[in-house]
Amino acid sequence: MLTFENVEIGQGDFSLKANFETCTGVTAVIGPSGAGKSTLLNAVAGFVAGPGAIMLDGTRIDLLPPAKRPVSMLFQDNNLFPHLTVRENVGLGLRLNRRLSVTEQAEVTKVLSQVGLAGMEDRKPAALSGGQQSRAALARTLLAGQPIALLDEPFSALGPGLKDEMLDLMRRTLARVADCTILMVTHDPSDAKRIADQVIWVSEGIASAPVATAALFANPPASIRHYLGEMG
Repeated sequence: MLTFENVEIGQGDFSLKANFETCTGVTAVIGPSGAGKSTLLNAVAGFVAGPGAIMLDGTRIDLLPPAKRPVSMLFQDNNLFPHLTVRENVGLGLRLNRRLSVTEQAEVTKVLSQVGLAGMEDRKPAALSGGQQSRAALARTLLAGQPIALLDEPFSALGPGLKDEMLDLMRRTLARVADCTILMVTHDPSDAKRIADQVIWVSEGIASAPVATAALFANPPASIRHYLGEMG
């Protein structure tokens, strides 16, 4: 369980407050542009800080430097290194020095097969389609096996059909990581409806406590109805 205890993150004139718990599974983070959705993820990752505590299963992680936090991240631009092969990029999920054991190399091969990239191990990112690049980035996140996965609009650049395919694949693969807590920022409510167990609404400097996805969209509060109307 990921817990935000009286957290307040300030950036210039902007401040975001969070005081809630999330369960394992997929939690969508939605809200207007500039509301602080990415700020919430960056606080978990350790890129921004402020008063309060962030805990995983009762243990504070906000006291750890970013590199030591039990977190993996997946961004919209995939963060693939252009000079490395798919195999090497994905292997970074295990070791940053890329010196993998035979067993670890087999793990890379296995996860690439799971995301549909078997036979593409030695290609460079430039030789992949956008969807294939997203699969490679997802494979690296999966291979890291961290209990917290942070996804910041990872598939928003893809077309609707391919995006839905990647969302489903992400749900299936990351769900295999035991007790994984997944926070996924999205501007598209349909993404949340498709795969999220619960939703965090971020607006006016507040990240609200998660609400079950079906319940939220069945009877959304006025602020969310307004947001959904704008999205429509």
